[in-house]
Amino acid sequence: MKKTTILFSILIIVGAFVVTSAAFTVDQTQTAIVIQLGRPVGDQALGPGLHFKMPVVQNVVFFDARILDFDARPEEITTTDKKYMNVDSYTKWRISDPLTFYTKVRTIQGARARLDDIVRSQLRVALGRYTLIEVVSHKRQEIMAAVTKSSKELLTPYGIEVLDVRIKRTDLPAENARSIFGRMKAERERQAKQYRSEGQEASARIKAEADKDRAIILADADKQAEITRGKGDAQATKIYADALSQSPDFYEFVRSMEAYRKSFTKNSRFILTPESPFLKYIQ
Repeated sequence: MKKTTILFSILIIVGAFVVTSAAFTVDQTQTAIVIQLGRPVGDQALGPGLHFKMPVVQNVVFFDARILDFDARPEEITTTDKKYMNVDSYTKWRISDPLTFYTKVRTIQGARARLDDIVRSQLRVALGRYTLIEVVSHKRQEIMAAVTKSSKELLTPYGIEVLDVRIKRTDLPAENARSIFGRMKAERERQAKQYRSEGQEASARIKAEADKDRAIILADADKQAEITRGKGDAQATKIYADALSQSPDFYEFVRSMEAYRKSFTKNSRFILTPESPFLKYIQ
């Protein structure tokens, strides 16, 4: 009885060891492959969940299924106009085929080395097709799309999927910076001169239009004034004529009073005889 109990206990221990050695779990953020004698078992990776393997003979290799970052070392790159720039880039990537990845690359460190070689070379090729001004201004998106596409094609056979390649920072050597800033300054000065000349042209045009409108308005005003003045003179002449026809003596008296007012001013001197018609209404 005692021997049976001992044997049963041993069987339980061995069974528990076999079960714990055979069972393994894969996290949601991972994939896994089973390795036997250095070679993958099966034709696809294992997803999240509980899985089993042969104890001792087989072992499990886990891979991160999430999107990973690769931050490359800054590198000096030459543009098509023979300018140098220090480019600091990073890559978003993931393990798309764990079996191929394990066969070709093995580890994350190996993948990073492969990424460093391929992405760096594609950056050199792509940036070498453009000038420095194009790289730092309006061509960057186009360059990054081309580098991402070519890097993805080259790294797919290694079980690696490149999702995005980006330039974090571009630094210019001192001599290049001075050259670029000089060209930028000259370009801004050219644009400023163009804007000033266009503004002066517009100002002259506006002033000419305003002077033209002013001349037209003044001419119309003078014309209207002359018309109004002519109508007033005609009306005054008519009134005088009517008054003269009704009372010639009164008209003569009024005109004589106006002549006296205008003539007899301070320090005025006249030599007249008492019988002068001019003194008719003073006598």
